[in-house]
Amino acid sequence: MIFYRSDEEIALIKISAQVLGKAHAEVAKLIRPGIATKELDKVAETFIKDNGGSPSFLGYNKFPASLCISVNDVVVHGFPSKYELRDGDIISIDCGVKLNGYHSDSAYTYPVGDVSPAVRRLLTRTKESLYLGVDKAVDGNRVGDIGFAIQTYAEKFGYSVVRELVGHGVGQDLHEAPEVPNYGKRGQGPKLREGMILAIEPMINFGKKGVVQERDGWTIRTVDRKPSAHFEHTVAVRKGKPEILTTFEYIEAVTANTSLMVDTQELIAA
Repeated sequence: MIFYRSDEEIALIKISAQVLGKAHAEVAKLIRPGIATKELDKVAETFIKDNGGSPSFLGYNKFPASLCISVNDVVVHGFPSKYELRDGDIISIDCGVKLNGYHSDSAYTYPVGDVSPAVRRLLTRTKESLYLGVDKAVDGNRVGDIGFAIQTYAEKFGYSVVRELVGHGVGQDLHEAPEVPNYGKRGQGPKLREGMILAIEPMINFGKKGVVQERDGWTIRTVDRKPSAHFEHTVAVRKGKPEILTTFEYIEAVTANTSLMVDTQELIAA
């Protein structure tokens, strides 16, 4: 079932999303060579709980942490661990917050130290593809319009789009209908209507699109062990223009990482 949320419900999701954005920023402050990824998870869990929320991922289908932490060739669903970040790594932080009965969900991929220009471009272009997909989340379009926008942009640079993992609806449950693939054809899929809440989350691989699942039942890696990037926003479908409920503002105030900044208006107009 697809849910259509009222303005009051969307406002509650946006409150959750503000806590989420600030939790991401607390983690962003600590991302550097030498820090163990499990330390990042502790910071996020503490911040979310201190601000009245609960981590959406912790305990979800027995997931053991508050963050999905995915390093280098891990696409998504990596576990926090004793692994210490190294110069040249990239790290995806995926987090969700439940507050006032509603979930929000977002992800951001960071360069760690001196990352190669080619991999840094992968991050920037994956983030750009997110905003191109978000731009299609308007009343009257279809889910396939979102995936088509993401896919055509990513593949233009020789990257590939993961097929096995997709975005989703989000609201009172962390995962709701509809599924939102990052590939597709214009004019196909469920019709978008005002009040739908979507987690749009391109997962873009530097190399082949294929992935494998580790024996832990969660961790997803690229089949060729090349890097993968992941960015995600929770978005309300509106008439004329989508409403992004999550925010990267707090992250980017901390990182001041201008090389990953995206001029969304210029990108969409291009």
